[in-house]
Amino acid sequence: MQIILRTAIFCVLSGLFLQCSISNPKKSIEDLKTAFNDESTASLKYSKFAQVAQKEGHDTISKLFDAVSESSNILANTHRKALETLGSRPGFAEIGSFDVKTTIENLQSAINGEAYEVQTMYPKFIRDAENEKAPQAGKSFTWAWDTGKKHMNYFRRAAISLSKGTTSGFPLTWFLCPVCGNTYNSVDVKPICDFCLSKQESFNGYVQASE
Repeated sequence: MQIILRTAIFCVLSGLFLQCSISNPKKSIEDLKTAFNDESTASLKYSKFAQVAQKEGHDTISKLFDAVSESSNILANTHRKALETLGSRPGFAEIGSFDVKTTIENLQSAINGEAYEVQTMYPKFIRDAENEKAPQAGKSFTWAWDTGKKHMNYFRRAAISLSKGTTSGFPLTWFLCPVCGNTYNSVDVKPICDFCLSKQESFNGYVQASE
């Protein structure tokens, strides 16, 4: 008993208690790989959607797709880094299949994809990380979950605007946090990132879809 107690105290004092609790968080590692592939696929998909929107003359929606494409790329990288902290290397992303249709159809596809991530995928992954005491994975999943909620709302607003023929009033300028992928437009941008607390100065020049 004394040996166990001394071991636990050592882990706490050295900041390694979580790693000592579960040395091999298998579920979190698999979840991170899935999320890495999912966000990588989303990044490519939204890039293709942006091209369609541009061809159809929907410049504002094209800018939104471009911004969320890069945000998804940032999220994929946060998952990759979290994997590396757990001693795993994901290698190249496995890109899933997707269809590229008209802009209104692509927006619905985007809404459905983000809804799955927000309502099903990331909540489960966050629970797995909590159960396995894998904080780095949990943080990466939480950032992606919170960012996905914003993406879903942006896409919904864009779909409503397009259906009403009023996309000219939709934002053209978007800002991304380079740390967590949080997405802002010129109307709702804040001095400090809501999720990772990075300063707005770091947004500028990183990824900015502008007129």
